[in-house]
Amino acid sequence: MGPLIDFIRQDIGLSETLLGLLTTLPLIAFGVVSTMTSLFTKRFGIGNTLTGALILLTSGIIIRSLGGIFPLYLGTILLGIAIAFGNVLIPALIKRNFPHKAGIVTSLYSGIMSLGAAFAAGLSVPLAVEMNLGWRGSLGVWAVLAFIALIIWIPNIKRINRTPPRRSFKEAMKKLSGSLLVWKLALYMGLQSLAFYVILAWLPAILIDRGFDASYAGWMLSLSQATGIIGAILIPIWAGSRKDQRLVIVSLIIVEVIALIGLMIPGLGMVELWVGLIGMVLGGTFGLALLLIVLRSDDAETAAELSGIVQSIGYFIAASGPFIVGVIYDLTHVWNYALALLIVVAILKLLMGVGVGKDQKV
Repeated sequence: MGPLIDFIRQDIGLSETLLGLLTTLPLIAFGVVSTMTSLFTKRFGIGNTLTGALILLTSGIIIRSLGGIFPLYLGTILLGIAIAFGNVLIPALIKRNFPHKAGIVTSLYSGIMSLGAAFAAGLSVPLAVEMNLGWRGSLGVWAVLAFIALIIWIPNIKRINRTPPRRSFKEAMKKLSGSLLVWKLALYMGLQSLAFYVILAWLPAILIDRGFDASYAGWMLSLSQATGIIGAILIPIWAGSRKDQRLVIVSLIIVEVIALIGLMIPGLGMVELWVGLIGMVLGGTFGLALLLIVLRSDDAETAAELSGIVQSIGYFIAASGPFIVGVIYDLTHVWNYALALLIVVAILKLLMGVGVGKDQKV
């Protein structure tokens, strides 16, 4: 959606506020729907729930591309709900089918997801302009991949062992919400997502304000996404090979803080190094957060419940990040205050991470 915002504005004349809402809607859907996902898995099972999510995803992409304001927003909400189901259930699926290969499978999952996101973002404008598809066609073409995923997925449903739920949704939420470990994990997930979305939203503006041109700023954002893919692949493998993940968490925070400080001091130069390190750390922390959900769960049912509550709280925290940074810049007109906020976030992430990195179960 991001690269096509100007095309959408010119075509249907949405205000900046409404365009901002359009890009925030999926995050809101992630926050609202994630906790309720285990309601569906207890009734329909993980396999069938993911099938419904893929159908909803394909439908949402098609509806969003029909044209007009109402289909644009409705389709965006539907695909946001579908992605929320997937976000929550993949860790549970890994716990159920690959409990002894959690690090490698999480690495594949988070790495390929990051690669797919970067690939799609890069192709959006060429599809709209060079292929003459317009913004509707550029958004709609991804329904083909969603449909292919559905076709590939359906024969695999039978491979997922379905067991009767051991507790009600209400009982699970009551127990999980009373656990300090769950709250630390949720805050860790939320803080890492907040940092990611702040960098995604504001890194080009920070660099342009420093005197770099828009093209360079765009390439730096691409660099952060590319190194994020490397982090998303390597960090879960490293963390998954250890019983205790605290060393991994501390190492990532140290690198992140050094890179942010480097970015705060223009005289140091080496912008590519700092941006690359930040991207790698944020990509790796995302994969690590997903892996921790798997490792801190005893079984797939707990993983689904834990994943739901952690991601729900996490995405509500994340959604506030770009807005808060925008307010800070409007008040101060100094980007270093925003980068200082990210350092504070990193320190809070360290405090939460030390608690969740210890080998223990929810």
